[in-house]
Amino acid sequence: MKKLLTNLLLMLPVAGLFAQTTIVDSIIHDNIERNYRLYVPASYNGSVAVPLVFNLHGYTSNAMQQELYGDFRAIADTANFLVVHPNGTLDGTGTTFWNAFDVPTETVDDVGFLSALIDSLNAEYNIDLNRVYTTGMSNGGFMSYKLACDLSYRIAAMASVTGSMVTTQIASCSPTHPMPVMEIHGTADPTVPYTGSGTLGSQPIVDVVDYWVNFNNCNSTAVQTAVPNTSTTDGCTTDHFLYTGGDNGATVEHYRVNGGGHTWPGAPIDIGVTSHDFSASVEIWRFFSQYTLDQLVSVEEATNVEQPFSVYPNPSEGQFSLRFKNTVSAKIRVFDAVGKLVLNETSRSKTVRLELPSSGIYFLQVETGHGIFTEKLIRN
Repeated sequence: MKKLLTNLLLMLPVAGLFAQTTIVDSIIHDNIERNYRLYVPASYNGSVAVPLVFNLHGYTSNAMQQELYGDFRAIADTANFLVVHPNGTLDGTGTTFWNAFDVPTETVDDVGFLSALIDSLNAEYNIDLNRVYTTGMSNGGFMSYKLACDLSYRIAAMASVTGSMVTTQIASCSPTHPMPVMEIHGTADPTVPYTGSGTLGSQPIVDVVDYWVNFNNCNSTAVQTAVPNTSTTDGCTTDHFLYTGGDNGATVEHYRVNGGGHTWPGAPIDIGVTSHDFSASVEIWRFFSQYTLDQLVSVEEATNVEQPFSVYPNPSEGQFSLRFKNTVSAKIRVFDAVGKLVLNETSRSKTVRLELPSSGIYFLQVETGHGIFTEKLIRN
């Protein structure tokens, strides 16, 4: 796939690769420089808040390839939203990836990076934080599911193309609100099989869809329609399944590409059996555009989330202990009275000790998958 996508880059006009509306930049997260490509449509002028779409590349791929292959740019030009294409890091084999498979030896914090990227982009652009969405191809689809589970309080809806969820992910997934989900998958996908894979530990697609249907309390019976077979030579057909009636209006949609491969429907190049009866990018944006975060999280739900930790002693002579009720990934920051960041770390321990060397008032900020929590600390 990577070689074919590289050939695609060579075939496209140079002017299209270096458009003024594509910005290449980076941020530092966990002492790692993480880079990304941001597409800003000509319609954006900063006067109104606009949605943000994460478009995550697949295993072995990269941000530029995903920008071209799973292309949202023409849609963003019309609908006025930003599209960010981040790059993953290298796994133990030296291959670009997203840390979405719950492999114990992989420790890179991609959830934290993508959360920090939202903050970084929001500081420079007028982003509607109620309308942040994530999608991706293959490994990027797996990562989008991970964000739906672990960063749900910032994600309004997600879509996966040729991705799935691993067994441990389904077991530990705990979104904080009903999560609209779209899955697009070929029944002849050789990389992430439709029926599941023991090698990856990926779940059968019907089980993934059922998980989200049940989580959202959707009707268990889908409205099934055949997508018009407008391209009779692409070697596949598509059925669309729509599950409605979910909490707070959340739905689940599934495009089953009968005979389709490990491909993005409507892509500009075929790297296997690719449906041209519909555009995955068009359907994903149509799906996303229905949802806002405040629609899915009621005020009562938002205010009743229990703080997942306690702090003691407080006041303290210098050392504070944070004790979490459960083992979670938490980003911990401490600010002094004038807002200066004095401590910044990520922990997966149930107990974390904080050392504050000088007396004064500090503000603790703890970010988990259930939200951002703050508490005042007093150092005597």
